[in-house]
Amino acid sequence: MSVAPPLARDLAAHRQGVLLVFAAGVLWSTVGLGVRLIEDALVWQILFYRSISLSVFLYLVIRWRSPQGVWAQVRACGWAGAIGGLALVAAYAGGIYAIQATSVANAMLLFATSPFMAAVLGRLVLGEAVRRATWGAIGVALIGIAVMVADQTGDVTLHGSLAALGSALGFAVFTVALRRGRAAEMLPAVFVSGLLGIAVMGVICIALGLPLVLSPRDGGLAMGMGVFQVGAGLILYTLGSKSLPAAELTLLSLAEVLLGPFWVWLFLGEAAGRNTLLGGAVLLAAIAGNALSGKRRKPPPISP
Repeated sequence: MSVAPPLARDLAAHRQGVLLVFAAGVLWSTVGLGVRLIEDALVWQILFYRSISLSVFLYLVIRWRSPQGVWAQVRACGWAGAIGGLALVAAYAGGIYAIQATSVANAMLLFATSPFMAAVLGRLVLGEAVRRATWGAIGVALIGIAVMVADQTGDVTLHGSLAALGSALGFAVFTVALRRGRAAEMLPAVFVSGLLGIAVMGVICIALGLPLVLSPRDGGLAMGMGVFQVGAGLILYTLGSKSLPAAELTLLSLAEVLLGPFWVWLFLGEAAGRNTLLGGAVLLAAIAGNALSGKRRKPPPISP
């Protein structure tokens, strides 16, 4: 029996979506390695350069993909886009600081709590219903987080874990802001975050007396992160997510969390601690269980 053309097209689109989203996760997973390879630059300097390359890259991509002008799409984002952009800048700053202050495995696993934070914020801000399974998964995730930070007695390491959770909160705010503004496209909002990142990080660097001129190595790595890690990853995710349900997107996003510690172990020999591995396993089980429990359910509608 031959497969009907519409079904064949759906299967091909699904396979392509899986490959694109997984490839996005692979690119995003290299952030820890990229930050580790930077020698002297601090988080504010890294983000300043990364925001420049990200903004230029997304400007060109948006202009190529859409008949509308770039600035018209930015204006269409409104206050939701501005709030989401600022939240994304805070998320990026917290993420890089966390990677510099604690292990990549610890930081990446804590970043993965963002969907749970988005669920709670969606309930509070948008009135979206949260499934019982998700509340249960949030409780399990909290246990995993408690195990991960239980033996972190050093101030720097503990601050890194808190920064990672703050970064996850920033991504959650960005997600809810886009849903609140009913944004159909992520790229203009992320472009706004790049522009805000240039301004905010530039002011911080000047206020702290940090040089805006980096070594060719640090500057090149930071700008490469903006194009290949954030920008290209976002393009692949945007294209792939159109043909995949939310549950599969959540499961595929675990590639970023699992591969991030692998790259730094493979190239730099950085290993994760016992509590990080144990608590991280509990956290990943909560995320996977929540995604699988909702695999056959449609996402809740956004309340007006």
